[in-house]
This record gives sequence, C-alpha cells and structure tokens, in this order.
Amino acid sequence: MVTWIWTLCYAIDMKLLLGERPGRPLWYHTAAWICPAVLTGFGLGILYLPDANCHEATTLSTAILRILPNYCVTYILLALVMIVNPMLYVASTRDLETAVTCRLSQMTGRERKLVKTIKLKFALINIVYYLCWLPNLINGVLLWSLWFKLPVKIIITLWYIMAVTNPLQAFFNALVYQRWGRRERFCVWCIRLLPCATVDQSKENFSELNEVSPLVTPQYGCCTPHTSINGSSSL
Repeated sequence: MVTWIWTLCYAIDMKLLLGERPGRPLWYHTAAWICPAVLTGFGLGILYLPDANCHEATTLSTAILRILPNYCVTYILLALVMIVNPMLYVASTRDLETAVTCRLSQMTGRERKLVKTIKLKFALINIVYYLCWLPNLINGVLLWSLWFKLPVKIIITLWYIMAVTNPLQAFFNALVYQRWGRRERFCVWCIRLLPCATVDQSKENFSELNEVSPLVTPQYGCCTPHTSINGSSSL
C-alpha cells in the first residue's frame, strides 16, 4: 500500500511541479505511511478478531462480513491508483508542453522531442505499475466473482505470477524514476543554445547542467516552485 500511495504522490507532485505550484511533501509522507497503517489495521482487525479462524469460513455471509472488507481496503486503493495516475500524467503532459514553449514561444523539433521523451517516461511509469499489480486485481475479481466454483489452476498460476511481479516493482522503479541520462540532458542543452539565448546564458557552464526542473530551468522563464519527491526538481 505504501508503494501504491507513493506512486500516486509522485504523479500528483509532477502535476503540481509542471503547473508551477508548490508541492506538499508533508502530505505525501502522511498519506503514504499513515493511510496504509490505518487501512491494514482495519482490514486485518476485521479478518482476525475476535478469533483467527477466518480460513474456516464456510458460509457466504461470514466471508462477506470478515474476508471481503480486507480485500476491499486493499484492492480499492490498488484500482484507484490505476485509474487516477494515467489521468494525472495526461494533465501533466499539457502543462509540460506549456513549460517547454513558455520561454521560446515555439514548438520545434527539439521541443517535440523533449516532450516525447517525458511522455514516454510517464507511460513507462504507468506500464510498470500495471505490469506489477494487475495480476493482484485479476486475482481478487476472480475470487469474489467465482467464489463457489473457483478455477483453482488459474488462481494458483496468478499467485505464482504475483510472487514474481510484485517484488519487481522496486527494480522497475529504479529504472523508470531514474535521473535524466546524457541524451535527455543533451536535448535541454540544445534548446539553451538556440540563437535567442542571451549572452549571459551562453557563458554558462553547460557541463554542469543538472536536473533543476521537470523540463525548464529558471533561465527559461518558468521557475518551478519546489523540488520533486524523487530528490530533484525534474523527472
């Protein structure tokens, strides 16, 4: 749950950052740690109190009253992030195009390439999330829609898939949330070398160009108001 909420918080932070609005790091930490603790405590409390024999439930009413709430607090949050994150990234892309063109008042091949790169990164973040957690959602739907006639082989296969894909979230996060490489920095460097750049800008040390905004540095005229939650001010 913590992983899911942090994924959502990153999307929210990118929307705020590209919209030139301040981030809410305290809110992110509060939501990412307190909400999972409350939801987990609520779900497991109903599941195991006053006794821990929930696995012996034989009636549908007992399953609905004791087991279903635990699934709901888990899978509703999982599905919510799957729905909200793509919407936030689509909205962020619109702000992204504005941020790229606000300094130069144009959209040339260089700007389009930069926007395309960030769109790809947004897409990969969503694909990784779906890849790692969609089997869990399918498992929950099958369990409750086919409660009295479970496809055992399919369910067990899903469990094996979940055992592989769920831990891979951390590995994939290290790939999709990484800092910009040389290619992306070169795109920004090319834009800053356009003829309309000022003399002072041309004298800057471009070799020290780092991630100081999602796409635009203060020299572009669109200063981002905060540092993103991945440790830099950019994607």
